[in-house]
Amino acid sequence: MTTLSERISQSAFDGSRLRVVLLLDLQEGAQQRFLEAYEQLRNQVASVPGHLTDQLCQSIENPSQWLITSEWESAPPFLAWVNSEEHVKMVQPLHGCVRDTRSLRFSVLRETSNIAGLVPEPPKGRLQVAPRVGDGVVRHALTFTVKPGSEPMVAEILAGYTSPESRVDDTTRLRRTSLFMHGNRVVRAIEVQGDLVAALRHVSRQPEVRAVEEALNPYLEQDRDLEDPDSARVFFTRAALPAVHHVAAVGHERERVRRHALLYPAKQGCGMPLAKMLARQDEEAADDPACPVHGSTVFQRDDIVVRLVDLRVPIESDPVLSLGARGPRKVAVLRRLLDTDVAGGLSDDRELAHFLARADMDLITDRWAPGA
Repeated sequence: MTTLSERISQSAFDGSRLRVVLLLDLQEGAQQRFLEAYEQLRNQVASVPGHLTDQLCQSIENPSQWLITSEWESAPPFLAWVNSEEHVKMVQPLHGCVRDTRSLRFSVLRETSNIAGLVPEPPKGRLQVAPRVGDGVVRHALTFTVKPGSEPMVAEILAGYTSPESRVDDTTRLRRTSLFMHGNRVVRAIEVQGDLVAALRHVSRQPEVRAVEEALNPYLEQDRDLEDPDSARVFFTRAALPAVHHVAAVGHERERVRRHALLYPAKQGCGMPLAKMLARQDEEAADDPACPVHGSTVFQRDDIVVRLVDLRVPIESDPVLSLGARGPRKVAVLRRLLDTDVAGGLSDDRELAHFLARADMDLITDRWAPGA
């Protein structure tokens, strides 16, 4: 029998402590400049809520290779900080020193002290209860806005591009790309079997994708120059929409499942609580064999919350279920977390159905890689 923990492959909401590992490859001769920038940065990071400790390490073999590790009470405070404008500005001084970076995030599952048989009580946070099994697929999304009035041209560009080569290397391949629009907001969700960073770099080098990105440039609300590494880095940092939770029911019924993306207008400061509430609801749905929710991924950044949900029934057949608010008082909780000036009152079935219709993003394209 498959347990719920085995069906949850990604989650930022289990309450466990978080270990973040940042690998850096510095520019030649930039070590001292980098160290000075880090000294200023670490004093700022130390005051961020949820931060516990960090270490800066230098390779004993290659002086250009550095490592920063940090520990956090749990994933939500780290994600709130790393996806903020404050973080974008804070790390700007490091960019001129660094040739390449890679960030890895891990829940702390077990730990061992240097005294046999004794494990120190963690000061804050807790250990991950059980290992997540999942399906070996990593999920991520990007979101950005385009100039009002340009939506038809943007939709045509995004619907008509040639898919890039899906094979990245022997262990990594692109699996699925789903593109949605809601007004002038674009959401591009991707699934990768293997190494997400390697896949993103592979995609960015493909001529088909570069042509699409160049064609989009005139329509973007935020200017960017993909030939300028700093401009590209800032754009994609701001566009990142991390997956904070994924759960799937047992079995594969691709031909009977329809994918939707719902955009939830969170009240200011309520993006993370809203994402957590939706994640818990979808866990309950996945644990019910009769529930038509086949799987869901919740993406969240600041107050942008997108729920990608795969349904076995038409989305309008059960608005409360489709919105992730089934159960006693769940609609009331959802109402408290939403900007009701945008979402409406949600006080009866008609208003719920109306909100669902507005939240349901327009599907532009949903592509599976060959053999996926």
